[in-house]
Amino acid sequence: MKRRLKFEAEVDDEGRLVLPRQMIYDLGLKPGVQVGIDDGENCLRLHKPVTHLGKVYIEPTNRCNLECRTCMRNVWDEPLGQMSSETFSRIIEGLKVFSPPPTLFFGGLGEPLAHSAIPEMVAQAKTLGGSVELITNGTLLSKDMSRQLIDAGLDRLWVSLDGAKPESYADVRLGAVLPEVISNLSAFRDSCYIPDFCFRYPTKPQIGIVFVAMKRNIADLPSVVEIGNRLGAMRFLITNVLPYTPEMSNEVLYTRSIDDIVFSPSAFRLDLPKIDVNDLTREALYQTMRGGQSVWLAGNSFEEAIDRCPFVERGATSISWEGNVSPCLPLLHSHTSYVGGRERFSRRYLVGNAAERDLNDLWNGPEYVAFRKRVQGFDFSPCIICGGCHLFEKNEEDCFGNPFPTCGGCLWAQGIIQCP
Repeated sequence: MKRRLKFEAEVDDEGRLVLPRQMIYDLGLKPGVQVGIDDGENCLRLHKPVTHLGKVYIEPTNRCNLECRTCMRNVWDEPLGQMSSETFSRIIEGLKVFSPPPTLFFGGLGEPLAHSAIPEMVAQAKTLGGSVELITNGTLLSKDMSRQLIDAGLDRLWVSLDGAKPESYADVRLGAVLPEVISNLSAFRDSCYIPDFCFRYPTKPQIGIVFVAMKRNIADLPSVVEIGNRLGAMRFLITNVLPYTPEMSNEVLYTRSIDDIVFSPSAFRLDLPKIDVNDLTREALYQTMRGGQSVWLAGNSFEEAIDRCPFVERGATSISWEGNVSPCLPLLHSHTSYVGGRERFSRRYLVGNAAERDLNDLWNGPEYVAFRKRVQGFDFSPCIICGGCHLFEKNEEDCFGNPFPTCGGCLWAQGIIQCP
């Protein structure tokens, strides 16, 4: 398919860059807002202003029917519960003033389908006019639940699939049965089609697959992709595991990747073309790429994934089942994790409660806006790659003088951990 420019801007008689109206609307640009601009390779990149709310993660419940090895719930001591209809209604009411409407994503530290009113919540979210997504482990995705989610207008269903064989899948997602999950997802896919004589046309929601890569399951990844293709998945997201226990530290696949993170772009730049990665080229390419240089692939820099918060970049916020508002999923709950074998306690950071205060006021509060600007600039100490002083052990402060919460030890900001 031929690539075309999505928008074209023009320079007026006074030398000002005039953007198209649709682009101004999509980026939530209002008079007086500041927009970050990067000077890229043969291009300029506009960042969304920190005032633009683009995505809202909503945790319907922190209860779950599984006990997965990879879950933060293994190392916390928090009360369990589910979002009340009053709290959710307050959130929806608060989101009505945002234009364009943000994407709403149902997911957090629990299983969204464990909330009895989740179809009604999806339907209510769709009234805002934006996209609605949901992530599930797939075990509770019955035919009736599938039909309700589709009728509610769900745009994308993400399913966690961490193995392609029953034994390897159950080894990670304790209590789940892989054939049952695949059967549920297959029935969901079939319900997404409408018959039309001899043809069936796919409708929404689309299917996405999330795979948490570890030593114990990485060999299953090609087969997981094949399963996803058979089920009609349109998106695949592979993320690394963040160990919440010392035992899980032995499962990480990014030790060398952390070692290769550098303080600043190197003067030594390596430009690679698109090239076959196979038994002949794989080791030579990898050894060449890990020399501390700036690596570019087909004109795109790998360094764009370093020191960039994916949540702030996409204009996201997250809300717990109690209504607590936090800048990102990693800061929604206090937890202990292990990076490079070192223990780190991350204290949750809340900016308020959406059940008690208008969401628009919370999003535009001076302290919250200032925090997003600070994270966008990302002038934090490089905790991931330094030798590790006592400040690394918590997210309270760093050696650059940044106050709580500090983000220099965040693996999401280094492109190692990903969320849909």
